Amino acid sequence: MAAPPKESPAVRMSSPAGKWILLTTVLGSSMAMLDSTVVNVALPTIGRDLDSDLAGLQWTVNAYMLTLAGLILLGGALGDRFGRRKVFVVGVVWFAAASLLCGLAPSAGVLVAARALQGIGGALLTPGSLALIQASFHPDDRARAVGLWSGFGGIGAAVGPFLGGWLVDGPGWRWVFLLNVPLALLCAPIALRHVPESKDDRVHGRGFDVLGAALGALALALVTYALIEASAGSLAVVAVTAAAGVAGVAAGVAFVAVERRRADPMMPLDIFASRQFTAVNVVTLCVYAAFSGFFFLSAVQLQVVAGYSALGAGTALLPTTVLMLFLSARSGELAQRIGPRIPLTVGPLLCATGMLLMLRVGTDASYVGDVLPAVLVLGLGMVTLVAPLTATVLASVDVGRAGLASGINNAAARAAGLVAVAALPLLAGMSEEAYRSADAFDDAFRRAMPLCAGILVVGAVIAFATVRKPPPGCLRPECLTHGSVTAPPLEPNQSRGRLE
Repeated sequence: MAAPPKESPAVRMSSPAGKWILLTTVLGSSMAMLDSTVVNVALPTIGRDLDSDLAGLQWTVNAYMLTLAGLILLGGALGDRFGRRKVFVVGVVWFAAASLLCGLAPSAGVLVAARALQGIGGALLTPGSLALIQASFHPDDRARAVGLWSGFGGIGAAVGPFLGGWLVDGPGWRWVFLLNVPLALLCAPIALRHVPESKDDRVHGRGFDVLGAALGALALALVTYALIEASAGSLAVVAVTAAAGVAGVAAGVAFVAVERRRADPMMPLDIFASRQFTAVNVVTLCVYAAFSGFFFLSAVQLQVVAGYSALGAGTALLPTTVLMLFLSARSGELAQRIGPRIPLTVGPLLCATGMLLMLRVGTDASYVGDVLPAVLVLGLGMVTLVAPLTATVLASVDVGRAGLASGINNAAARAAGLVAVAALPLLAGMSEEAYRSADAFDDAFRRAMPLCAGILVVGAVIAFATVRKPPPGCLRPECLTHGSVTAPPLEPNQSRGRLE
């Protein structure tokens, strides 16, 4: 006997329940959004306080991105299987506990381990917050709810560097992490009291691709380790890092083999049969590798070389996210009219120009004359390309795979950032103690910015050669307003009411 059809979600935006749900999801996602943007400005202070070398600072950023990128697709599937609210609350509590450990860390090693745990919590709560909106709101109100969720998330991204700088210069860098604890104490009880539980009954009986997730994370971890530790110099270390690099490549090959053979893989490889989807993800790798490398190094350059305070450095980079927050929706509308090819070509070139303008930022740099022009040009480039990139990803796959395509694109961007933060100091010849010397760091920074710009030029060439205008009537993004500089916004599955 067939089961009766499941009723559509019926919570309206105007109802008290709708407001509680939106507040809960914004609080949860803001924790992860803030954390991904505030940490960079705290790095020099963390390094001095914990007596860490450059590799320790790289791992402080990368440990979080590693587990988040490796597990974010699995996190959404866990919510579908065991309950979206349950997994979301677990993610919030997990993230807060790991943040507390970060804030109390007595050494760089403990901080790095806690950051890896934070990434696991982020992988649970980030897709979970969007899935709760998708599963709870009435179909007529869902687009508005998603828009508000992405808009408030953009505000969180914009506030992050400023807030991080203020905390570092004021109460101390540990409060960058401890701030998450009161947010979680507010978010989790509201979720348990006011957010309805939901599952996807169609996933019962299906296994999870734990092996695929483990292999993907292992491949990223080993490659990252090899790139970060390769600059140590001794013969023994070089041998170990080379072995780690080879093992990382082997784990990547095994990941592809597992995904190809599984009946229900975490990342179905046939989605890459779309040449447009594959091409846009390659552009994504180029773009977000450059972005992550830029923001990682620029926050340190402004403090160590230009003499800015942490607050000054965070405020200096603020225009990029503010421009995205206010202009991303208009950029998406423009791309709908003229097609994505020009924005995805011009945007990376503008970003490359902004990064080359950062070469003017040295000792006693003027903000108005040196820093502001660079970040304004960079921000305009990001505005130009990010919204069309998301739209092209969605337009290149079937309607039923919108959430999956967005999740893969988001994970690809984070993986690109992970590798860039690991590789860029090595490629720029940055020593382990470079961030302690203004001259040494400035020299390496001037070698790194052209590398970032070159990656963006490669992305622009690929976009111009491969991206075409999507057919009429294809899917459009629901997250029209955003300000994230670490990854494209996640999009819900627009046909089945769930995030893949």
